[in-house]
Amino acid sequence: MKLDLKREALHNWFKYLGGGFILAFALIGFFLTSAFFAIKLHVADDPGGVDYNDRYFQEIKDKYGRATLDTNKVNNREAIFFHKVLVLNKYYPDNSQFILNAYLKSHNLEEAERMIGAVNIHMQDNKNYISELQEFENRSLLDGTQRNSGSVFGWMNIAEWEDFKIAVAKDKLLIDSVANLTNVEPRLIVAVLVGEQIRLFNSDREAYKRWISPLKVLSVESIFSLGVTGIKVATAQTIERNLKDKRSVFYLGEKYERLLDFRTSSIEGERFRRLTDFKNHFYSYLYAALNIKQIKVQWERAGFPIADRPEILATLYNVGFEVSVPKANPIVGGSTIMIRQKPYSFGAIAYEYYYSGELYDLFPFKRAKFDWKHV
Repeated sequence: MKLDLKREALHNWFKYLGGGFILAFALIGFFLTSAFFAIKLHVADDPGGVDYNDRYFQEIKDKYGRATLDTNKVNNREAIFFHKVLVLNKYYPDNSQFILNAYLKSHNLEEAERMIGAVNIHMQDNKNYISELQEFENRSLLDGTQRNSGSVFGWMNIAEWEDFKIAVAKDKLLIDSVANLTNVEPRLIVAVLVGEQIRLFNSDREAYKRWISPLKVLSVESIFSLGVTGIKVATAQTIERNLKDKRSVFYLGEKYERLLDFRTSSIEGERFRRLTDFKNHFYSYLYAALNIKQIKVQWERAGFPIADRPEILATLYNVGFEVSVPKANPIVGGSTIMIRQKPYSFGAIAYEYYYSGELYDLFPFKRAKFDWKHV
């Protein structure tokens, strides 16, 4: 009797358990089926929220959605962009810096404008900010202004300048190696090279027509001045003596003493070959860099530093050690160079090149013009 009751209870338990499983699976099936039909019929679609600035986002897309190929318009847009960054800097310097940094690295004006647009979403209620932004655009500062092609530095608009840029690019490794030896900024070395070469890059000269322009090479002097940097024999001898003479105001220190040591006993001949080598201009740049540095040290010791004056360094490089007399107000000048019937001074040409931005990818500014490794 008891055994039958236990069997019946166990049977009922399995019965209820089985029914529970069946019901559970039925419910799961119901929900899955319902979900399937809800999706198919879009019954369960969530309309979501519409950002209250949605219209503004659309305006940004429409405004910056397609970049223009018109150079004038691109320049105008870039000017407006920089103005906006400047205005933003007054209110949110961090955001301004982030945007400017992104543009300078990417050069993507369209995306940079979108960055400004993203900021402006949160600045719509700032009347002063909006007014400053619109003021510049409303004035149309660049529209209607006479715009000139080429460079503001007239001598850089001649075809010979384009030839020079190609030629000097070939010597980048040599110039950089000299810069590393002397700790004289490569761009500063090129500044005195420009002054010397630009007068030789003359389309009226036979050498320019036959060799310089077709081959895109630098002109190597071999008569009154030597090499591509125009070092006179007397100047070269003075540079050599200054390296050794510890009592000289031009003395640079022991690490530089042996940079110009000769390998043979025929010093005059070796010096000439060094500076007039058509294939390797290393020594032309080395003598030039040491010349500049010795002048810089002389003026520094006298209490009149000119390390940040490329125009004065170039002028003194051109006129020679004899005229290098430290004083409070040095004058920019040097030889007069005629370019397309217009006179330029050696120092002015070096200065204009140095700050022109030309060839900057090859010869950028260092942290310091001299001894930057120790700054």
